[in-house]
Amino acid sequence: MQNPKSGTSSSFRLPPPIDQKADSISKKETSISFPSISSPRNDEDYGYNFDQSGFLINDLIMWNDVAKSTLFGSVYFLFACFTTCVSFREEEDGEKVVRVENLNNPYQSESNHDRFKLTLNKLYAWSLVEYERVIMLDADNLFLQNTDELFQCGHFCAVFINPCIFHTGLFVLQPSLMVFKKMLHDLDIKRDNPDAADQGFIGGYFPCLLDQPMFHPPPNGTKLDGTFRLPLGYQMDASYYYLKLRWSIPCGPNSVITFPSAPWLKPWYWWSWPVLPLGIQWHQQRQQTLGYDSEMPVVLIQGLVYLGIIAITHLARPSWLSKLWYRCGGDKNMIISIIIVQSRSLIIIKAVVMLSIMMTSYVVPFLVIPHTIHPMIGWGIYLLGSFALSCVAIKVFLLPVVPMLTPWVGFIGVLLVMACPWYNDGVVRALFVFAYAFCAAPVLWISLEKIISSRHTISLEREGFLSNRLVDPTHPSDPFNKLY
Repeated sequence: MQNPKSGTSSSFRLPPPIDQKADSISKKETSISFPSISSPRNDEDYGYNFDQSGFLINDLIMWNDVAKSTLFGSVYFLFACFTTCVSFREEEDGEKVVRVENLNNPYQSESNHDRFKLTLNKLYAWSLVEYERVIMLDADNLFLQNTDELFQCGHFCAVFINPCIFHTGLFVLQPSLMVFKKMLHDLDIKRDNPDAADQGFIGGYFPCLLDQPMFHPPPNGTKLDGTFRLPLGYQMDASYYYLKLRWSIPCGPNSVITFPSAPWLKPWYWWSWPVLPLGIQWHQQRQQTLGYDSEMPVVLIQGLVYLGIIAITHLARPSWLSKLWYRCGGDKNMIISIIIVQSRSLIIIKAVVMLSIMMTSYVVPFLVIPHTIHPMIGWGIYLLGSFALSCVAIKVFLLPVVPMLTPWVGFIGVLLVMACPWYNDGVVRALFVFAYAFCAAPVLWISLEKIISSRHTISLEREGFLSNRLVDPTHPSDPFNKLY
């Protein structure tokens, strides 16, 4: 069904039972778990677009992750996707698709983030009345162990990451058409919503959850009634780990990690590690499930291109690469005019162009790397690409090698400092990173000064060299001769 407002439709995907034994189970014994439908799928549905397949890949990781946790011999899973995203054959994914219209978000004008405008689609979970329990999961959850006991919880259960506000990255619910219709009515009358997203809306519908008892699953498998608070171990905020660089969650099993960080630092992006150390754990899970076959050809091609650039710049003569920048030729008056113009009018322009190319050496490799590749591969290709393009700048502008490669070495240093596994806690790690930055800043500044000063020196020496050639008729006037 098409949403007349957005022109897109949401797809719920419910896999059929894995085990044929599940056919004999009544619907009251059937359970379903799924990631949140708030995952972005295209530019129109989201305010930013680092990689349209990033959240899609993460949902597939979630699929394999949750598949380890089975109830009654079968797994149920809900997957959300918009019509413009990459589609997967239902036969391969084992999914049943139920299409629904995107719910209109009346609070969208009050939010500063477009990425929240479709999060109210989570309310559709209450309409799945053919199931007794539904577990709603956001895409940025990482399972550490079996969580089947969540299906024993009451008609609504959630985790309080914030001391006073529960988190909607994972919650358990009992579907009810009455509750679903009441929520739609609250949307129509635009009930107060503090964050203009799903968390504020659902939190307002269950305002007394903080006063409810903690969920402890009965050992005999009995399903509970009522509302319960889930232990923090079911939504371990990754920021808790970064403080001590280990998990120390006392209440409940340490079962699920959530990553409520900035969108551009989600764990599936290669650059999020080692800035956020837990990102590597997500990629280990992906390596065991989906792998990286789709990205590896692109990465291999980029690596070969960068190696070719390094080889060409190493073998090429400086005059051949520099002739467009410092080309001389023609009669004496033309050469003198070129020297005067270069030394007075174009020197600033050339400096700007040179600095732009230097920046390009570090920006272009970052942009062309597949965003969901493994961090080790991503950083390796990035360093190789930035080194190759820096070599081009060195050859073209005849710049000093060591100052030009100082930022490149600095990148390697900061990665090693952040990735070091021997820190006692996150505070010590942050202090080491700060100390490294404090010591590296003067070195970078000195390198920049040397690059600028060497550029002016080269210009002056070249002007003197060309002037001597003008008065010495014994030198041949070949524009392709070496400049030094």
